[in-house]
Amino acid sequence: MTLLWLVYASGINGYMLPWDKLAQFVVIATAEWFDALPIFGGTLIRNFIAEGAVNDRLWSLLSFIHIGLPLAVLALLWIHTHRVPGANTNPPRAIMVGTSVALVVLSLVRPVTSQGGPADLSAAITTVDLDWFYLPVYALIYRWSPGEVWLLVGGATVLFLLLPWLPPKRRRKAGFHILLHPDNRIIPVRDGEPVLEAALREAVPAPFECRNGGCGECKATLLHGSVDYGLYQDSALTPDERAGGKFLMCCATPLADLEIEYVPTKTPGNVPVRVYTARVMRMKLLSHDVMQLLLKVQGDEVPRFYAGQYINVLLPDGQKRSFSFATAPHERDHIELQIRRVPGGLFTTRIFEEMKEGDTLQFEGPLGSFFLREDSRKPIIFVAGATGFAPVKSMVEHAFHTGMKRKMYLYWGVRSLRDLYLPELPRRWAREHENFAFIPVLSEPKPEDEWTGRTGLVHEAILADFPNLSEHQIYACGSVAMVQTAHPAFVAHGMSEHDCFSDAFKLAPHLRAESAELVQPGGRR
Repeated sequence: MTLLWLVYASGINGYMLPWDKLAQFVVIATAEWFDALPIFGGTLIRNFIAEGAVNDRLWSLLSFIHIGLPLAVLALLWIHTHRVPGANTNPPRAIMVGTSVALVVLSLVRPVTSQGGPADLSAAITTVDLDWFYLPVYALIYRWSPGEVWLLVGGATVLFLLLPWLPPKRRRKAGFHILLHPDNRIIPVRDGEPVLEAALREAVPAPFECRNGGCGECKATLLHGSVDYGLYQDSALTPDERAGGKFLMCCATPLADLEIEYVPTKTPGNVPVRVYTARVMRMKLLSHDVMQLLLKVQGDEVPRFYAGQYINVLLPDGQKRSFSFATAPHERDHIELQIRRVPGGLFTTRIFEEMKEGDTLQFEGPLGSFFLREDSRKPIIFVAGATGFAPVKSMVEHAFHTGMKRKMYLYWGVRSLRDLYLPELPRRWAREHENFAFIPVLSEPKPEDEWTGRTGLVHEAILADFPNLSEHQIYACGSVAMVQTAHPAFVAHGMSEHDCFSDAFKLAPHLRAESAELVQPGGRR
């Protein structure tokens, strides 16, 4: 708004310099208008009561304003374009051409010419041909009071300032997400927003200086995804650097979900992980060795997280146990955990034998770089081993909530039928959503199971159904052994490294049960 008013005042000032009848009207009307302000209190109009009151100082002032206002406009434009990275200094072509043509036509049809001869302060101006482009407000100064005109101008200014927040608001297009290293943190980025701006908004200690592609301070490495590199100087990013995966965060805008690595200006992990206290709302035994915990966060709402992330439960002795969110991000009332009993496990034994509803615990989070990528159109294959179903549940329910139409397949591998807890939930998903399919796989079915479905290793069932995985994304959730076995087999069948994401859970060092999960998560493999 400051720039708009400066441009408007500069145009009005141009009518004062010829010192003809129109100039006399504009100068006197301006003086009377500004005299309505308490700071002037009627002192300006005294300079134009008689011809002899006008001297060279008026022309010096008008000339100074004529030069100073455009320079002030240029200075503020320069500051603004350096404050905003990648600022658009040219309007859309249609607006630029249309406005230019309109101004040219207007200058030919209604040219600005001198009016009435030289100014004469001894005679009042009663008739003048106004320029209705620049001077419409001057017609109101004598029809209304100058104070009322100030109220009109002030009200219009406030309205223009509030326009971005007034309804109807333009819906912002959904953006992407960025996985940052070394922070191991996921941040959102708005549609068309440079990577650097998204990082700074989320308090990421990203390096920068010029913010316009000239210095190269914000150089980072693109590990996954694609970007629009934007405009930059070759000295800031050489062709060899770009070919090697480098890009400038201040200029680049994401074209997909990204995984990047940068050199922070502060120690990695500068943004602290929040610690929460939660009360156990409900405990439900889902199978012989899986307990469902519903947690109510005390004094705060559920932390905002991405589908697939996890929390660390803090034990009294300082140890931590990691469990994935089984709830989708849009469920803000509680947190669901699905915890499998580990023989000899410190925390899981407490859950099954000592914990009761109403107990409290502390956890930190959200954590993890495993989350649902929403920028691809490829069908998704979820591979869940035992309680690896928990993050899958979070991701699938998030996909349904957001209206994702991509085909999704869930292969859930367990040993026997009694290990398949909550089987009716994915079966209901399959009935209610055409783009979802559920395939349970038992590796060691018991005779009493009377199992007629798929058997064997879960990844082998996937390869039997999808011998070519080049057009699919795979999300593997479960034990390290399962992921380490499945990954090379998937690669051998065409899976791209960029389309495989895993959240393999390892054992605490003192536990060695091969089937235990959900103690220490890993990242993408």
